[in-house]
Amino acid sequence: MVDDRSKALGGTTGEALQRAIFALNGNRPGDAERIAGELLKADARNVRALHILGRALLMQGRLSDAIAPLEAAARSGRDPEIDTQLAIALRQIGRDDDALARLKRATKREPPYLLAFRELGSLLVAMERYDEAIEVLRRGLDIAPLMADFSIQLGYIFLMRRDCVGAKASFARALDISPGSFEALFGQAKAHQETGENEAAADHFRRCLTLRPNDANAWLGLGHCLLELGQRDDGYECFRAAAAASGSSRAPRREICAAPAASVWACGIADGRCRPRGGSRRASRRGVRCHHPTAFGNVQPSFRASPAGIVRSACPSAIHR
Repeated sequence: MVDDRSKALGGTTGEALQRAIFALNGNRPGDAERIAGELLKADARNVRALHILGRALLMQGRLSDAIAPLEAAARSGRDPEIDTQLAIALRQIGRDDDALARLKRATKREPPYLLAFRELGSLLVAMERYDEAIEVLRRGLDIAPLMADFSIQLGYIFLMRRDCVGAKASFARALDISPGSFEALFGQAKAHQETGENEAAADHFRRCLTLRPNDANAWLGLGHCLLELGQRDDGYECFRAAAAASGSSRAPRREICAAPAASVWACGIADGRCRPRGGSRRASRRGVRCHHPTAFGNVQPSFRASPAGIVRSACPSAIHR
């Protein structure tokens, strides 16, 4: 029966599963859903098809629909990847306690699945359980010492706790591994700014801007540093560049970072120089008002970028000093 069904799809069960995976990797979740659905009509307990179906539904934002196939797949095996993706879906519909239980289970599986550690650390930060988050991320770092993400995440937690020594060490470790990491450079700039080391902070903000010339957060940070250093004209030029980068003639708006997991690392920074003047301390599990980049490049506050030439010309003396 399974082979007959997969032949209708154009090959064996394994070939059909492979096509579904290619569809997922090619950002075609609808095709993956269709192929997985056909396979499940023949064998409703096919763990790989259940997993693919759950992933496809997640990619389409159909969170509630994704939970049933992912739960079925999780019951049939001990795969930490399935547990982690189920936890992501549970968290996004507000079932944080269930997500926490799944992620704790996933981090105990062998072989280790690194995304489970990252997601668990993120969730613990959102729940304000910082010591546990640090412990989880350090475990991840022990397993994968060359994975810069763990060091970046730890750095932002240390910043949230006003531990600038720990933050600088974590960001420096990340930059040793990944010298071009915008998130590590931005975090290191914030750590130096917090301790009044404005020259060093400005240097790191400039390096951020060579990577992302339209980043309003980096322009704002550089502007504040230059004001502290007495370079008022250049500082105000940076603020104008930040306004241009946000698509507005006035100061950039604070936006809501609503993305799960990743957004919480930087968005939780809300003390002292770690927030813009007038910034809000109010936070929630779904996001925090902030001017900070996230620790992962695929999730960013939704600043509307102006044409690159406008921003590059807005503050030439400040960025090239």
